[in-house]
Amino acid sequence: MGIIKVNNIKVFTNHGCLDEEAKIGAEYRIDIEVEANLALSSATDELKDTVDYVHLNKIAQEEMAIRSKLLEHVAQRMLDRIFNEIELVDSATVSVAKLNPPIGGNVAEVVIVLSEVRKS
Repeated sequence: MGIIKVNNIKVFTNHGCLDEEAKIGAEYRIDIEVEANLALSSATDELKDTVDYVHLNKIAQEEMAIRSKLLEHVAQRMLDRIFNEIELVDSATVSVAKLNPPIGGNVAEVVIVLSEVRKS
């Protein structure tokens, strides 16, 4: 087994429950970690035998572009796509952070983390 991480994907978009969040937008950070059998790609040195981190980044970018009220919703969409599109992935964790959230205090970020294991 091996782990592939794509960290600190930065996106400016408009998630949130408040109308002003839809209009103003905010900065977000996404981290994705997947576990997969990387033995074949370690031996072959071929992209087709591994989890392409470009694909993981594309999933994050595309799902963040679809407005959601809750970060949990967008993170679950990312997990669903990872398992639907990348057969090699055995488990995945998606972290979505809203930077400088409008919650009435000096808060650097709020973060949700969802993890899932491939269902048989």
